[in-house]
Amino acid sequence: MRYLIGLDIGTSGAKCIIADELGRVAASATIEYPLYTPQPGWAEQNPIDWWEAVAEGSKKILAKSGVALTDIVGVSLSGQMHGLVALDKERSVIRPAILWCDQRTQKQCDWITEKAGGIGGLLKLTNNRMLTGYTGGKILWLRDEEPENFEKMDVFFCPKDYIRYQLTGEIAIDVSDASGTGFFNTKKRCWSDELIAIAGLEKSIFPVCLESTDLAGRVTKRASELTGLPEGLPVYAGGGDAVIQTTGAGLIAPGILGVVIGTAGNVSMGLSSYTDNPGGALQMFCNNEPGLWHAFGCTLTAGGAYRWYRDTLCEADIRKAAESGMNVYDLMGQAAEQSVPGANGVTFLPYLTGERCPYPDPNARGAFYGLSLASTRADITRSVMEGVTYSLKQVVDLIGGFAPAEKVYTSGGGAASALWRQMQADIFDLPVYTMSAASEGGAYGAVMVAGVGAGVWKNLKEATSILHVETETLPNPANQAAYREAFERYSALYPALKPVFDR
Repeated sequence: MRYLIGLDIGTSGAKCIIADELGRVAASATIEYPLYTPQPGWAEQNPIDWWEAVAEGSKKILAKSGVALTDIVGVSLSGQMHGLVALDKERSVIRPAILWCDQRTQKQCDWITEKAGGIGGLLKLTNNRMLTGYTGGKILWLRDEEPENFEKMDVFFCPKDYIRYQLTGEIAIDVSDASGTGFFNTKKRCWSDELIAIAGLEKSIFPVCLESTDLAGRVTKRASELTGLPEGLPVYAGGGDAVIQTTGAGLIAPGILGVVIGTAGNVSMGLSSYTDNPGGALQMFCNNEPGLWHAFGCTLTAGGAYRWYRDTLCEADIRKAAESGMNVYDLMGQAAEQSVPGANGVTFLPYLTGERCPYPDPNARGAFYGLSLASTRADITRSVMEGVTYSLKQVVDLIGGFAPAEKVYTSGGGAASALWRQMQADIFDLPVYTMSAASEGGAYGAVMVAGVGAGVWKNLKEATSILHVETETLPNPANQAAYREAFERYSALYPALKPVFDR
């Protein structure tokens, strides 16, 4: 039996898994690390924390699984997209990594958009807007605001690429992560030399770009000593989490919507050919499968909003969970079930760190609307879950303009909740499925990518044949009228509040 390892560099922690060629997960470990917010709207992490977490997690899964090192045939990576890891000539990290949810770069994004000839000119070069979360704006911000650090920067990485460098000593990025930098020609699957020149940047700081399943290097002796992974183990390029976690859920062809409720919310669909992105409403990325593309929309605070709600307003649940051994989210879900569809008129806007899709607006903020003396804790809890789902519904409707959706594969932490799955089915009016290993997220997609690279499967379509349906949730017609009314109310709130956000 051949085994494969997937490493996912998430926002809250690194997940490491080892699975066999039948898709069975032999061991999984998640090691958490901190996130820093030195100013409102900023988000940073220390890349060394990621590497230490991967080293610890790798050792744990090898010990727990008992798999012989000689049976492991490949490793690949997934990671939070858009982060900027700046390295100097000695390959030391210059400053903390600036993350995907960081909103400090609006000035730089506006500047490069204008220099490129407006949004239309930018779309011709990359098929994407330069969003505040993207790596490109962070590079320009570093040049403008920290010139001494910019001068030191010899190359930049996205988060997972830093880990691959630590494993192999090789400098590279893959096409899916590169698509989310804002400087990538997604049609030609290469860096946009024209936009790089317009920005006045040196091409040398942009790493070599590979397809996700390409061999990117081998585990070095030093990395082997730190992680326990066998020296010489092939390391395949991998992908950005927003793309590769849907690969791990079985999304390769059009017709299937992938909905991920993780820290952020992602809605995506595989596309069989390159497609223009009118107005830049969505994000159009290269797929992990060579020759395929990926339509994608990201809401910045999905499960992250629910976690914020837990940490800020659910102290009693946290205490009860610690005393009883129950999962705190199960307790919160039980409370939400005491309310009704539409949360008795309470509506939550989940824009806690600004928004990206359908509103690219760093000034947007979270809000509760409709509170009254009759509102209960159950209504408020349910409204947070519903508000996240309404934000995803807006993206579902956008992607539906490219290809009709037949069903939804849901994953991420939100997929573990039966109530949240039913909300998705009712609000999207589509059958919702969870697939085997969906809870493993991007790490499982990385396993598939490693398997294709290592020759276990001939392509990612064949790799997805190892997946099977675990749960099916059908729309409940009795709930849909209430949800339609609540969704209309939700959709009216952002336009009404935008002048306040901007002020």
